[in-house]
Amino acid sequence: MLLALDISNTNIKFGLYDQEVMKHRWVVSTARQRTTDEYAMVLNDLLRHAGYTFTDIEDIIMSSVVPPLTPVFQDLATRYCNREALVVNHMLDLGIKLLVDNPWEVGSDRIMTIIAAHHLYGGPAIVIAFSTATTFDVVSAEGDFLGGAIAPGLAISAEALSSAASQLYRVNMTPPRSALGKNTIENMQSGIIYGHVGLVQGLISRLCREIPDVTSESEIKIIAHGGMAQQMAPIIPEIQYVNQYLPLEGLRIIYNRIRHYRK
Repeated sequence: MLLALDISNTNIKFGLYDQEVMKHRWVVSTARQRTTDEYAMVLNDLLRHAGYTFTDIEDIIMSSVVPPLTPVFQDLATRYCNREALVVNHMLDLGIKLLVDNPWEVGSDRIMTIIAAHHLYGGPAIVIAFSTATTFDVVSAEGDFLGGAIAPGLAISAEALSSAASQLYRVNMTPPRSALGKNTIENMQSGIIYGHVGLVQGLISRLCREIPDVTSESEIKIIAHGGMAQQMAPIIPEIQYVNQYLPLEGLRIIYNRIRHYRK
């Protein structure tokens, strides 16, 4: 079985695959201070609850945007699974071009999601990740990475507002009954959530106009994933697909493309 690991700033996602099928998926909070042994015990408990052990893992692929945790999970793979983890980065030959000024700046999280989006939905496409940051990744019709945008995520915006304004406080990240707030909570929810909707719609419009060789914006697929995608998609009509498994599916697809090098 293949273990796919998506290590992000907020959560770590585990996907256990049997061939093309995801058998189990788990999410744990990212804790930079945890050791190899602590994460190994977490993974061991998850596997055991699903009826598996470390010996069932035949290979491991991972993406990490948390540099201190990359060697931790590489060590876990070696010591507990007797496997060398394949770490996704811009230097792998994945059959796509990173058409940006500095390809080494492109995070592995963006690489795996654009590959998954093009494989599953085709291109051109815009992939939006509603996570710690809200990122926009633009994929050409051929599957190449054209660039994108990075904005503060919803949680960051809410935290900044409550921290900087002494009379404001944290609110739930749920859309208010209308944009015209009638109390402080609704005012904040409207500004944060509907303000973010405006940001997303504005960037989608601008990015669509800048994708080359597109005759109609209807050709462009808009795909969302991330912790807030389910809440945001219903109030952003431009979003056509929501796929919370997109990063893990990207890891599976990448592994299938290069697995012959692992034999």
